[in-house]
Amino acid sequence: MHKTPSILVHAIPGFIILIVAEVIYAVRTQRELYDVRDASTSIALGLGNLAVGLVSKSLILGVFVFIYRFRLWSIPFGAWWAWVLCFFADDFSYYWFHRCAHEVRWFWASHVVHHSSERYNLAAALRQTWTGDLTGSFIFWTWMPFLGFEPGMVLMMQSFSLLYQFWIHTEVVGRMPFWYEFIFNTPSHHRVHHGSDLDYLDKNHAGTLIVWDRLFGTFEPERYRPTYGLTVNVQTFNPVRVAFHEWVNMAGELWRARTWKQAFMLLFGAPGWSSGKTTKALRQEQATRQLRAQKFPEK
Repeated sequence: MHKTPSILVHAIPGFIILIVAEVIYAVRTQRELYDVRDASTSIALGLGNLAVGLVSKSLILGVFVFIYRFRLWSIPFGAWWAWVLCFFADDFSYYWFHRCAHEVRWFWASHVVHHSSERYNLAAALRQTWTGDLTGSFIFWTWMPFLGFEPGMVLMMQSFSLLYQFWIHTEVVGRMPFWYEFIFNTPSHHRVHHGSDLDYLDKNHAGTLIVWDRLFGTFEPERYRPTYGLTVNVQTFNPVRVAFHEWVNMAGELWRARTWKQAFMLLFGAPGWSSGKTTKALRQEQATRQLRAQKFPEK
């Protein structure tokens, strides 16, 4: 099997340069894109993710290598068409991982970290989980080495996907040309994804290709500026608390669970199930009450 370089580590200088450029732009245009404490938290979480990844990626590679031993075919590492297939397979896997990370609380407990910033900027792209790899997010890619993609090939394509997604975390870029917006994930599409507004919740899960959202009914265009952050924000800049707050919340609710069914739903039901309903359902009820109050104000 072939060894592959650590793309994201080599990309760090480029990340820094682009973040500095965005900060300078924000200062010159007097736009409140950055908060020093928020950006520091994002960077700390990104560094923590890299540190954890030194161990977790090795474990994942070991799992992929084991699965690869039982592969159905051997897809040649050096063939151009193999990389094309790998790109589509990885992006398809990422879509379903990302969608499940919003719909299944076990995965959301890790992914919520990425959505915890109330700012939307390039630094927020670095706000990554410390627990995702260790709690099984990689299972969405296990079919690829079984099919015949070399493990290093799979990990490299995952890095390319994350590298692409860095630049779409910005409000500086408006909309791309229509054809690009139709096929690819863009800053406009991803701003929607980071919105906590009812219209935008659980939309636009794409990695590189927005076509998956269009195909599977989770696409939503940007119609107004999103309210960034969570439906209930964490109210802290402590990176450790941000990294683990949902796991702590879930553990407390599990301790108070009265039945095995309730415990199962607290782990694998939708985020917000602790109240018996999902967060989105609660927001819909709230929006309905507000609309009713506007139409029929109390006298």
